[in-house]
Amino acid sequence: MKQSKIQNPKSNIPIIGVFDSGLGGLTVVRSIRERLPGAEILYLADTAHTPYGDKTHEEIRRYSLEIARFFVEEHRADALVVACNTATSAAIAALRERYPDLPIVGTEPGVKPALQATRSGKIGVMATAATLAGEKYQGLVDRLCGEREVELYEQACPGLAERIEAGRLDAEDTRAMLRRWLEPMREAGVDTIVLGCTHYPIAAAAIRETMGEEVRLIETGGAIARRLRDLVGEAPGPRAPMRIFATGPIDEAAVERIVGERVRIDRIEL
Repeated sequence: MKQSKIQNPKSNIPIIGVFDSGLGGLTVVRSIRERLPGAEILYLADTAHTPYGDKTHEEIRRYSLEIARFFVEEHRADALVVACNTATSAAIAALRERYPDLPIVGTEPGVKPALQATRSGKIGVMATAATLAGEKYQGLVDRLCGEREVELYEQACPGLAERIEAGRLDAEDTRAMLRRWLEPMREAGVDTIVLGCTHYPIAAAAIRETMGEEVRLIETGGAIARRLRDLVGEAPGPRAPMRIFATGPIDEAAVERIVGERVRIDRIEL
């Protein structure tokens, strides 16, 4: 079914619900705020269940459907963004089945823009083990990598999202972990890295410490924002309000650093 652009009966301000298991999806919110400044953003960090990477698909679907219900039934959201690769793989089909008339935008690793960006033909992919093993990612790689000859260097990054959530990105053991993963890519001549988790753009500076400033880091926030704009239409300024909800503890200072503004955070139970 072809989805039409939103015409919000409440106002001309579209309400966009965005969720992730923690802070990572705020990197997507940042891109949405840049491209649709007039959209009202509701962000939910499901920190009570973070990380999603070690949960079963059934658990992630249950969490995702409850979050969608919260946005749609309690806040009358006009569109939904699943700002998490793992949740997209596990739950987006169920979300679209439950809400067939709701525009829903998922997240997938940016393999296609990486293919366009690489000069060496050697591409690194940093992601959770669940994302790398998922049918969605495997299908994407099979489809796109037949278009040109490339070498993929896939690296599961267990614990990285949790360290980012805990504010431990600058800890020496975290930097050592990144070096262990990235040095083989640098030595192999990788010039482009897909950041296959929405948390990982927060670690961009640390990744460049090992890979060098010239490495291309591919994140998907911009592509998600463009797709969302196609679905809901233009949402020019002035900048609309933003609200953040958390189901568990959340680092408020980190939230402000990522989004670049102070935002009220409400603790909720789902």
